[in-house]
Amino acid sequence: MPDTIRSRTLNSLDAIDRDAWNALTGAQYPFLRHEFLSNLEQHDCLGQKTGWVPAHKVFETADGQLVAGVPMYEKSNSFGEFIFDWAWANAYHHHGIEYYPKLVIASPFTPATGPRILIAEPYRSEQMQKKVIRAVIEEAARLNFSGLHILFVKDRCEIEQPELLKRTGFQFHWHNHGYTRFNDFTDLLTSKKRKQINRERRRVAESGIRMERILGRDVSEAQWLKFYEHYRSTFLNYGNYPALTLPFFLETARMMGEQLLLVTANRNQQMIASSFFLVGDSTLYGRYWGCTEEVPGLHFETCYYQGIEFCIEKGLSRFEPGAQGEHKISRGFLPVPTWSGHWIRDSRFRNPISAFVEEESRQVCQRIKDLAQHSPYRVSSKARPERQT
Repeated sequence: MPDTIRSRTLNSLDAIDRDAWNALTGAQYPFLRHEFLSNLEQHDCLGQKTGWVPAHKVFETADGQLVAGVPMYEKSNSFGEFIFDWAWANAYHHHGIEYYPKLVIASPFTPATGPRILIAEPYRSEQMQKKVIRAVIEEAARLNFSGLHILFVKDRCEIEQPELLKRTGFQFHWHNHGYTRFNDFTDLLTSKKRKQINRERRRVAESGIRMERILGRDVSEAQWLKFYEHYRSTFLNYGNYPALTLPFFLETARMMGEQLLLVTANRNQQMIASSFFLVGDSTLYGRYWGCTEEVPGLHFETCYYQGIEFCIEKGLSRFEPGAQGEHKISRGFLPVPTWSGHWIRDSRFRNPISAFVEEESRQVCQRIKDLAQHSPYRVSSKARPERQT
């Protein structure tokens, strides 16, 4: 790091100018926008109760110009990360060693690929990126954190440096191959899968349900209240903690409503289901869903098919519907690799974890290949899965 650049740690993102921070990402990746991260902090979604304590790192010139920013959190658990290291924590505990606190570079509760080391355009280079990562690792070591974890990086090259163990995972993403209507997409599927999707959509329509897609800026407060009821009840029904608060959703809709999408399912003027998405420059991100009435096919319509239609309508190239779910394959979502980087301070654990990650990555890559064999697309179609490396 050049001597003219200094770093400091922020306990709140509000300590940095919003426009300066957003300029680092172009404000196109919604999960790292200043408004999104600040609203998490200001509306009781983070802190000790969820185990996400802001410790953002910024790098500035002597005159205060923002050179780089790192969305970073001190973690006292592994909740809301979606890159599972509970077994690592248990191994530390078994040997009487503290695994927490650790440092995580990510957007809280967000299993969506995106940039993690944010660098201003005049300084943007692979060399600067490595210097920033190295500086953060050095601070993690100096402060005796057990490790540093960079989750869901957009490109594997972001973590190509010797200090980091590279961990491979996978998700199911949908890609837009220049479709102009939903049938353009289903026409590329095998007859069996096309009929399955058409049947699921028809059953929803025949149930008297009307679907609606609404940008966040146009969602009424009553609709947000109903969505929040769906979101909260779904989490509680599955034994999970609903970390996001109603004020977070309301304020985020007010501040960045053009990047929020709410899909509602309505019958007899009652909103019986809803799903929440965020919109990037080229990607739609599916996040939360819930319902007050079980209807066959409604989950797939609300969470997947409406999202696909939105991507086609807006010309978005990719749809990331969230973590896990092999049932997505038959609905047009194909397996793709995801990556994270991990620095482990304790040498007694670094080598065993490195061996685990290497074997896990081998198995994951094989799993991706195996799952790709179940592609719903016709063999001759242009949407068939590309070879993964």
